[in-house]
Amino acid sequence: MSAAPTGPKGDRAAAHPPAYTLVELLVVIGIIAVLVALLLPVVSGARRQANATRCASNLRQMAIGWVMYATANRGACPPARLPDYPPPSTNMYVLGGIEVDRPRWYVLAGDQIGSSPFANSAASVGKASTIANDLFLCPAVSDWRSARNYPYGYNYQFLGNMRTRTSGDEHVNFPVRISRIKGSQTVMAADSMGTAAHVAPGERLHYQADGGEGERHVANHGWTMDPPRLTPDGDYSEMKLRGKPEGRTAPDPRHNNAANVAFCDGHVEAMTLEEMGYAVRHDRAVAAGGAGANGALAHNRLFSGSAGDDDPPVIR
Repeated sequence: MSAAPTGPKGDRAAAHPPAYTLVELLVVIGIIAVLVALLLPVVSGARRQANATRCASNLRQMAIGWVMYATANRGACPPARLPDYPPPSTNMYVLGGIEVDRPRWYVLAGDQIGSSPFANSAASVGKASTIANDLFLCPAVSDWRSARNYPYGYNYQFLGNMRTRTSGDEHVNFPVRISRIKGSQTVMAADSMGTAAHVAPGERLHYQADGGEGERHVANHGWTMDPPRLTPDGDYSEMKLRGKPEGRTAPDPRHNNAANVAFCDGHVEAMTLEEMGYAVRHDRAVAAGGAGANGALAHNRLFSGSAGDDDPPVIR
């Protein structure tokens, strides 16, 4: 039997085994790119679903606090915000050891479940304050942390509006007794896009984290939510827009074209704007009433508390 070949050629073969060719490398890179392209939508979709689930859980907790507030206050539903009293009142309320300027509905609900939206170190809270507690935020828009430009809107017109009527000192709609509300058929709060709802998505402006105002900015005055059908003599989230079709607020379908909606009995559903009764135009702007692109008329059946298409309370 002949001996195995030796010498420089054999040594080189042992030290440097055959390498991949350029074509083989390109094929491997192409396969990896295809796998990444296939997996990215799955990962992205899973992340979106996780955000929607966490958002629904947060709204459910606030709905529990909402019911607890009514129970602790002789059946009166929480107002959108406590009233603005004249001097010498400072309109500062102590909740959870923190001074809060005229607490909004979500602060009142949170106090009932022993949780504050704000950092414990906050000396006082105003419209420019930042929300620190993720329980009160939507993870899909986790940077929307302004106390004023808030990611969840309240059905304030039908559940508790402590603004003063234009004719005197009487509240527009307060107190509203929880016993009058058909809880499983009445929206309590939902994902909100604020006053930017009245323009097409391409015309909406950036979020203002400092609590700044601007009708086209997303989440502007987002903490209140107008019902689908408005009337000229009813209230608007932004008081300066009363009786005008511009600047109305509405839910934000940020979870796969649907908004998470908390009802007064505590359950949460994912719903489209149209399913809630809003008139959405062809350009996806939300109208103050009338018919949407699908021809369906705006209605307040899921907001009124009575399950009927009631007009919002008048401000006169």
